[in-house]
Amino acid sequence: MGQPKIYNAALYLRLSKDDGTDTESSSIQTQKEMLTRYCRENGFIIADYYIDDGYSGKNFNRPNFKRMIGDIEDGKINCVITKDLSRLGRNHIETSIYIEMYFPEHRVRYIALTDGVDTESGSAMDITPFKNLLNDMYVQDISRKVKSALLARQKQGKFIGTKAPYGYQKDPADKNHLIIDERFAPIVRRIYAMARDGMGIQQIKKVLRAEKIPRPVVAAAEMFDFYEKYCETDESIYAWSMGSVREILQNPVYKGAIRGQRRPKISFKSEKRKSREDAETFVVEGMHEPIIDPEEWELVRRLVTSRKRTLSPNVKPYDNIFSGLVKCADCGYAMSSARAHKTWNDDDISANYDYYCNSYRTEGTSLCTRHRICASELRRVVLEDIKRLASEALSDDEGMIASIIEQLGDNTESEIKQAEKEIKKAQKRLTELDKLFAKLYEDNANGEISERNYKTLSANYEREQTELENKIHELSETISANHKNDENAVNFVDLIKGYSDIGELTQALLNTLIDRIEVHEPEEIDGEYVQLVDIYYKFVGMID
Repeated sequence: MGQPKIYNAALYLRLSKDDGTDTESSSIQTQKEMLTRYCRENGFIIADYYIDDGYSGKNFNRPNFKRMIGDIEDGKINCVITKDLSRLGRNHIETSIYIEMYFPEHRVRYIALTDGVDTESGSAMDITPFKNLLNDMYVQDISRKVKSALLARQKQGKFIGTKAPYGYQKDPADKNHLIIDERFAPIVRRIYAMARDGMGIQQIKKVLRAEKIPRPVVAAAEMFDFYEKYCETDESIYAWSMGSVREILQNPVYKGAIRGQRRPKISFKSEKRKSREDAETFVVEGMHEPIIDPEEWELVRRLVTSRKRTLSPNVKPYDNIFSGLVKCADCGYAMSSARAHKTWNDDDISANYDYYCNSYRTEGTSLCTRHRICASELRRVVLEDIKRLASEALSDDEGMIASIIEQLGDNTESEIKQAEKEIKKAQKRLTELDKLFAKLYEDNANGEISERNYKTLSANYEREQTELENKIHELSETISANHKNDENAVNFVDLIKGYSDIGELTQALLNTLIDRIEVHEPEEIDGEYVQLVDIYYKFVGMID
C-alpha cells in the first residue's frame, strides 16, 4: 500500500459586491475559518491564503488569484480549496476550464466545500457545470442591469467616469457634472494653441517635457492613491507621452460635450475594450463649461487628423509575427518594428524593417541604446535555432531531456528520497504534538499544571509546530520542483520534435514555442561586430 499523498493546499477566498447581501455567511473571516478547520481535520498542509477581497467573480483578473496560479506553475501547491464554486469564479466558461482542464493538467486537486465538489473523488462533478452556469447567469443579469443604467445616464449627458478628464474636476454638488479646474485648464489651452499653430503631437510632447509641465496622472494622483506610483520621481511627473497629448486634442469634453460608448467592454466576461467607429459613439453637446471654444476644437481636430501618416499604396505593410515577444536585453522594454532606411525589397518584406528598443526610440540614449536588429535577420536566427533543437530532439531525445533537466537544476534521486524521509518524520512529530496539546489542555483544565507552565509549554509546542510545517513546505517544494523540471523537459522535447522541417515562421508557431526573445546591443569582439540573441522557450527557458 502506497504512502498517502501530501497536499500543499492553497486556500482561496474571495468576496465582492457581486455576491449579494448575504455577506455574513460568506465573509472573508468566515471562509478562512471554514477552510482552515477543514485542512486541519483532513491533514492538509496550508501552503498559503490567497485573498481577493472586493474583486468580482466575473473574471479572473485578480491579484491573489494570479499569485496562486503562479505558485501552481512553480510547483508550490497541488491543491486548491474554496468555500464554494462561486468563490473560484462566476464565469462558467473560464471556471470550467480551470476545474476540468487547468487543474488536472497541473495535477492540482480542487475542492469546493459547500458544493461537495472534489476532483480527486469525482463527487458531484456531474452537477458542477450546471452550478457554474447558474453563477455565470447571476453575474450576467447584474452586468446587464448596470450597463443599461449607465448607458441611460450617458445619453442624458451625465459624466460617469471614475476620474475627471485633465483640466476638469467633478462638481462637489453633482458628481455627474464637470467643472473647470483652473490649475490644469491653462495647460490644456496651451496644448490646443500649439496644435493650432501647426505643431505636431511629438513636438508638443517635447515642449511640455522641456518646460516641466505636470502630466495628467499628477492630477489623478491627487484623488486616487493608485496613481501615486506613477509620480514618484520628478522625471515621471513631467514624462508626457504622445498618447496623452493626442487624447487631449481629440476628446470632445474640452468643447463642453460628453462622449459615450467610446470603448465599451467586449462582453461582461472580459475586461478588454474595443474602440468604436465614430458612427457607433454618441456625443451630447453643451453639458458643461468648455475649456476650448467649440469652433477652435473642431479646427484643431481637423489639423491633427490631417497630419496622420499613411503608407504609400505601393508599400506593403510588415507582418510583425514577433509582436509581444521581442525585448531589450538591457532595459527589459519591448522592441518595436520600424521602416528601415534602405532600398525596398519586394521579395522579402521583413528585410525592409528593423527592431529598436522602445526606450531608445522614445527617450534616446539617456535611457538605453538602439539594440537594432533587422527583422529578416531575427527571423533567420530564430528559425535556425528551432530547427537545430528539433533535430537534436529527434536524434537523441533522452540525451536532450537529461541535458535540459541538468540546466534546470534538478536534484539527485538520493536527495529526493532524503526529503521524503524527512517529511514523513516531521509529519509523525506533528501528530505527536497534537496529542501533547490535547493532554496539556486537559491537565490545565483539571488544574494539574500551573498557568505559567501551561503557557510556556503551549508556546514551545506552537513554535515547534510552525517550524515543522515550514520544513515540510520547503521539502515539498524541493520534491515538486524536481518533478516539474522532469515534466517540463519531456514536454518541451516532445513539442519541439515536430518542427524539424519547418520552412518559415508564423505568429502561431512562435507563441506556441517561445516565451520571449531578448536582443543585446551589438559589440565588437576580435575586430568583428557580434550581436547576441537569447531565445527563452516555453517550459524550459533558454537552452545553451
